[in-house]
Amino acid sequence: MATFSKSVSALRSSAIRDLMSLASRPDIISFAGGMPANDLFPVKEVEELFMQLDDKTKRAAFQYGPTEGLPMLQESLTGWLEEKGLPVKSNRLLITTGSQQALNLLAKAFIDPGDRVLTEYPCFIGAIAAFRAAGADVRSIPLDSEGIDIRTLREETQRTPAPKFLYATPYFHNPAGILYSEKRKLELIKLLQGTAIPLIEDDAYGDLWFHEEDRARLMPIKAINPDGVDVCYTGSFSKILGPGLRLGWLLAPEPIYEKCELLKQSADACSPSFTQVIADAAIRSGMMGGYVETVRKAYLERAALMTAALRQHLPDYVGWSEPRGGFYIWLTLPEEINAADVLKKAIEAGAVFVTGSTFDPEGTRMNAMRLSYCNNSPEEIERGIPLIAKAIRDCCR
Repeated sequence: MATFSKSVSALRSSAIRDLMSLASRPDIISFAGGMPANDLFPVKEVEELFMQLDDKTKRAAFQYGPTEGLPMLQESLTGWLEEKGLPVKSNRLLITTGSQQALNLLAKAFIDPGDRVLTEYPCFIGAIAAFRAAGADVRSIPLDSEGIDIRTLREETQRTPAPKFLYATPYFHNPAGILYSEKRKLELIKLLQGTAIPLIEDDAYGDLWFHEEDRARLMPIKAINPDGVDVCYTGSFSKILGPGLRLGWLLAPEPIYEKCELLKQSADACSPSFTQVIADAAIRSGMMGGYVETVRKAYLERAALMTAALRQHLPDYVGWSEPRGGFYIWLTLPEEINAADVLKKAIEAGAVFVTGSTFDPEGTRMNAMRLSYCNNSPEEIERGIPLIAKAIRDCCR
């Protein structure tokens, strides 16, 4: 029998992936996947963009490209990021095969087996998987409504040996849905300054804001460019154009960039030229900016429908907050309730969601659940939320 490495033997399939076959059943309403809505993809617009390209550019789309990304996309994405205030020219930009690859590269660059890394609780499952695959001891810090708990974070950063990095998702968090306050971001910066602990700042959802008054809170920590903190900023085209492009980016200080570029050379040599050409055209033409505005409104409408349904049907002992952007609503059940029991009853009734333990690095907190509204019709939301509410009530009797 084959003998596998310790790192691969420790891996487990994502609960979300395992739910996908169930979610595809026609009799099941799925609030599980964090996938953009199929009906919103800019199919015709992308077809037109490609047809308008000259033959030289079309041929380049079929060819290998530089590891760091095609120069044309490097240039246009630089402009897109600089509009957010990001210091691209004083850092290095790496085009990655989805932002998941950026997390994998950073994990390999920093982690030796047994090293401690810090995340939030709850935490994006893809980050947990990437860090564990590198052999990390993943420790999580709880979130509140304003962001990561600073007191608990301070205690963890003062332990020796120091953690290799902190991973955070300050903007419409997956799965918690929260947006960090400006005050909490400044507290986080102050705590990290002088510790030599890098910050991985994941910004996959920041463009999907719902309220103009939140714009100031959306300035990335990387844009603040704090002294004494190495910030590695990751982003993705998945939520602002389409996940099928498999394109993301990493903006990092030169020494960190150099290690990640070397790792990418051995991983896949380069990201897809074909989709890089499409992403570049989408930025330069203004199509992507217009598309983001369109989907932002669509997701706001879906979030509002789910919020109204939750207000109407959920018992008041379930904790949750109205989303201000992104894809998700996080529900907290009474401590004695296991969300897996709720999920079982919900599936029997015809609805599915993701249990909160999926997003817990320690795997000990069982009383939470994530609902996604991004890929559901109004009818599905109106029919599905009462089913989940009833499953919660049945488990809480």
